[in-house]
Amino acid sequence: MIDRSSRTAEHVALFRALETVRPGGGLFQDPPARRLLPRRHRTVVALSRLPGVHGALVRYIDRRWSGGPRASAVVRTRLIDGWLAAGQVVLLGAGFDSRAHRTTPTGGGAVFFEIDHPATQATKRRRLGRDARPGVVFAPADLTVDDLGAVLRAAGFDPALRTAVIWEGVTNYLDAASVDATLRTLAALCPPGSTVIFTYVDRGVLDGTATFDGAAEWHAAVRREGEPWTFGLDPADVPAYLRERGLDLAEDLSTRTAARRLLPESRRTEPTAEFYRVARAVVPAGPAA
Repeated sequence: MIDRSSRTAEHVALFRALETVRPGGGLFQDPPARRLLPRRHRTVVALSRLPGVHGALVRYIDRRWSGGPRASAVVRTRLIDGWLAAGQVVLLGAGFDSRAHRTTPTGGGAVFFEIDHPATQATKRRRLGRDARPGVVFAPADLTVDDLGAVLRAAGFDPALRTAVIWEGVTNYLDAASVDATLRTLAALCPPGSTVIFTYVDRGVLDGTATFDGAAEWHAAVRREGEPWTFGLDPADVPAYLRERGLDLAEDLSTRTAARRLLPESRRTEPTAEFYRVARAVVPAGPAA
C-alpha cells in the first residue's frame, strides 16, 4: 500500500505524542498519536522516554523547525480540546488528529464524524488499529470535488443537533474560494449555537505586509515538504469576513497568546507563533448582522 500521508500532519502527530510522554505530565494525553506515526517517528517517541532525552529532543526540534510549530501545535491542541462540548463533532480534514479516539467533550458523549481524503483516511485507520474508538463515523471525501453537505448527510449527520466543527491545520493549504465555500456550507448546515473552530495564518506572512519572528523559517520548512501555505487572513478583517459567511466570531487568538494562557510558568520560553491563530465562530440564532 502506498502511504500518501501529509508530512506536516505526521509532524503534528509527533509533537502531540511527545507532549503525551513529557516527564511530569503534558498539557494533554493523546495515547493514539504514537500509533499514527510512521516507524521512524515511533522510535523517536520511544527514545524520548529515556532519562534526559525528552528535553534534549524537544530543544532539537525547536531549533530544527524554527518559528514555533511544535509548541504552537501543542497549545492549539489544548485550546481546542477545551472548546469542545457534547453533541456532534465534525473533524474536517481530520488528518492524524485523534480527538475522536481520546476525548469526551464537556457535558458528556458526542458523535464524531471524521471527514478526509480517502487515501489519508485509509492510512489513519490502518495505523490506529485497535485504538480506533467504536462509533466514530469515517466519511471519506475529496472536498475539491465532493459536496461537504451531501457527504455529511450521507454519513448520518443530524442538522438539528448542535455541532462543533474542528478545521485545524487546513485553511492555510487551501485557496480563498475553498475556504469561503466551506464556511458558507457549515453556517447553513449547522443549527444555531454550533461552533466552527479553525486555524489560520496571518495574511501578512504571505503577502509580505507584516514581519513576524520565525515566520519565514516555518513557511520555508513546509514549502520544502511540498506543502506551502497558500491562504491567510488579516485578524482585523476576520469578524466582518465571518459575518459575511453567516458566522459570528467568538474568540480569535494567536498560539503565542494561548501559550501565555495555558503553559505553566516554567515553559513560557517555548517558542510559539504570533502569526498562527485559532478562531472560534458561532452560528447565530438569526441572520448575522
